[in-house]
Amino acid sequence: MASSHHVLLIGGHGKIAQLLTPLLLKRSWTVTSMIRTQEQAPAIEKLGSGLPGKLHVLVSSVGEVSTQERAAAILNNVKPDYVAWSAGAGGKGGPEMAYRDAAVNFIRAAADIPSIKRFLLVSYGGSRRAGASWWPEGEWDEYNKKINYGVLATYYKAKIAADEVLYETSKKSSTLVGICLRPATLTDEPAGKVELGKTAHVKGDASRATVAATADALLAADGVKNTWLDLQDGSEDLDAAVERCIKDGVDTAEGEEIFTSRI
Repeated sequence: MASSHHVLLIGGHGKIAQLLTPLLLKRSWTVTSMIRTQEQAPAIEKLGSGLPGKLHVLVSSVGEVSTQERAAAILNNVKPDYVAWSAGAGGKGGPEMAYRDAAVNFIRAAADIPSIKRFLLVSYGGSRRAGASWWPEGEWDEYNKKINYGVLATYYKAKIAADEVLYETSKKSSTLVGICLRPATLTDEPAGKVELGKTAHVKGDASRATVAATADALLAADGVKNTWLDLQDGSEDLDAAVERCIKDGVDTAEGEEIFTSRI
């Protein structure tokens, strides 16, 4: 996609967002990085050094976006055509339900603004109501009990709610494409090859740098449709994987109730 874009990056101080920001700026795109406090601004401003795109910093706490009207006010002020959501503490004790509400408010507000064309939400591969049919028998039950109803219980409730709202809202919209990128357990390894789409297992690893590179590629790719895409470290080149998923219409929401009840 050769044209320039303006991305509102929500959760801009997070690790994935800080890796994603320079990738978008290298495309000569504009990025407005939304961060929680002014103290975070210097670290973000450094990310744009020497790169052709334009970087703006918006200090505005996600936790305060308690209504759709507040989300709409931010969107109308920033005027992005793409939104990328990478806010949240990864289940590490953050105010996850407030983040869920803010995500939902931004999604619904974005769908009401025709100039906003894509909304990419970073979630995680286990954010499902039921195990995928392509995973080994029994693997989901163990994962679901240990992770979704164990160590990440609050995070899971927040993520699945936001994921489903993005899917359903973008299906109804004639202007907004919803992309839910769903990495496995995050690591700090370098970016590398991927397993994208219907991963062979629910359990696995995905480097944050690879997540950022995949988000960048999906935002830039032609022909992206509303979809969930699971992501793990793998053996396929990223560009080839993105092209394959778009061409084949891969959607890992398959098997979920929201998939079968299409608008």
